[in-house]
Amino acid sequence: MQPGDRVRVERGDVTNEGVLLPSTTRDHLVVKLDGGYNVGVDREAADVEVLESGARDVDEGSDAGGGEASEITFDDDLPTVSLISTGGTIASTVDYRTGAVTAQFDAEDVLRAVPDLAGRANYRGRVVANILSENMEPDIWRELAAAVAEEIEAGADGVVVMHGTDTMQYSASALSFMLDAPVPVVFTGSQRSADRPSSDNVMNAVCAVEAAKADHAETLVCMHASPSDDACALHRGTRVRKNHTSRRDAFETVGAAPLGRIDYEAAAEAGADGETADAAIDWNREPLSRERTDLATATDIDADVELAKFTPGMDPAAWDYLDGKDGVVIEGTGLGHVHTDLIPRIEELVEGGTVVAMTSQCLAGRVCDRVYDTGRDLLDAGVVEAGDTLPGTAKVKLMWALANLSDPATAMGRDLAGELTEESQPWR
Repeated sequence: MQPGDRVRVERGDVTNEGVLLPSTTRDHLVVKLDGGYNVGVDREAADVEVLESGARDVDEGSDAGGGEASEITFDDDLPTVSLISTGGTIASTVDYRTGAVTAQFDAEDVLRAVPDLAGRANYRGRVVANILSENMEPDIWRELAAAVAEEIEAGADGVVVMHGTDTMQYSASALSFMLDAPVPVVFTGSQRSADRPSSDNVMNAVCAVEAAKADHAETLVCMHASPSDDACALHRGTRVRKNHTSRRDAFETVGAAPLGRIDYEAAAEAGADGETADAAIDWNREPLSRERTDLATATDIDADVELAKFTPGMDPAAWDYLDGKDGVVIEGTGLGHVHTDLIPRIEELVEGGTVVAMTSQCLAGRVCDRVYDTGRDLLDAGVVEAGDTLPGTAKVKLMWALANLSDPATAMGRDLAGELTEESQPWR
């Protein structure tokens, strides 16, 4: 049997019929059911009968790695948007005739998967990685930043990074620190795959492309603003957090409204007419200008940084693994506290050369270790306050600061990429 054959698969008292698809392992069969969904079955435990050979023409795809670029026919009247894939649900190319998902990802694949993108821009496609986002690594951040810079140097008017949602906020933070870009860099993804009726991939992709064409130079996350298909929120890359496991509007700007909001219908109509969608974007705060800077990169990163969470009753030995780390970000309680008994442990880290920064487990507000005795003792121990920087963003920031700045400890208390408000006042 070969991919494309129509098969009947029996396992136990369950029988499935459909088209055999390519599988990523030899241990499992993947079958596309007539209802549109795919099922995986343990090969050894299944009895398989081939009902029809070559019922469908299934492309098994090709290797998606290597960072190779592709391009399609260009229209001189349209802007150029580079589409960079790191993997994730939105980057999967689904053959709607068979349901097969191929590993190959280039500009043509994107337009086949999301036909609504056609005519909005000239596209270049590039693969940096093809991974589940939970497998993201700092080395890939470096490769991604370098790829974005190369695309901008090659003339891209905007860049869309297609990324798995679970760690998108970390990658968006990393590029916010690594790049000074004169064009938009827009991260987007999909909470639900393209073969589900409730998929959010089309709207997110269209809004991300239109945001990448717009008149600003922010590093953004563009995802559904509500459960409905009405608008996408534009979140600053250093202030966004995934706050729900599965909702389409899972991403939120913490402590404030999103940087902006893009109306889907207006953006879709403008792009289809070859126009920019700036009028479809309602900015809550003034975005960075395209003219503000030339392209600059600082992609070094120190991965020897940990994010440690304090909880009541924790065993102090749980922090033994922090010995010798270059940096530690603590997610403390309230204004930035830990159990008093842990303060000598933190002092030992600081005396050993570790930069220790304090953040809060609270979803809004800032660290202030000058109010209570515990906080003052933490400051005396050498802890630096990270203000209202989100814990995940603080980890990425410290990784970057250790590799690029002469005084990373002081930098944790300064705003570098929109991650920190330096005064205690409400976000607008």
